[in-house]
Amino acid sequence: MSSHPKNRQIKIRPFEDNDAGQVRDLFIKVNRLLAPPQQKEAFEGYITRSLAEEIDRISDYYARIEGGFWVAVNGETIVGMFGLEPSSSEAMELRRMYVDPQARRLGIAQKMLSFAEDECRRRDRPNMDLSTSELQGDALRFYQKCGYQLVREEIADTASNKTLGGGIRRFHFTKKL
Repeated sequence: MSSHPKNRQIKIRPFEDNDAGQVRDLFIKVNRLLAPPQQKEAFEGYITRSLAEEIDRISDYYARIEGGFWVAVNGETIVGMFGLEPSSSEAMELRRMYVDPQARRLGIAQKMLSFAEDECRRRDRPNMDLSTSELQGDALRFYQKCGYQLVREEIADTASNKTLGGGIRRFHFTKKL
């Protein structure tokens, strides 16, 4: 996948405070696209809560939990993003991995996932955990293809900055690195 010609222009670098506007816009855009019509209001609530608790304070949020946040850039344009936060003494959890819809199918997700896995190894965390929802079919297939094992499913009823709630099925995966 990483041999895609446009992928070579993509660089992954740590989040900087002046990335905040583009990261915020990408987060909102992707989540609005995911929202089924009957859950648009719930998604707007989830977006608002996530912006307040995490996205609008990425540097503080990820520093406080000893995690990290990175962006995938093509020149000055952010085309992807992801964070890592400790989930146990042995693992990091992949968070907020999004690729701009106009930049999909270029191998960016693969590049970001490989970077995240390398970062886990660098931090002596031999496992990576992640979760995604039933609304993200491409992501589910992608993670399974990349060797992630399903460890549990749940119906998320309660909203938080990690889940919309609303009865959407979430799938939790892990991978030994």
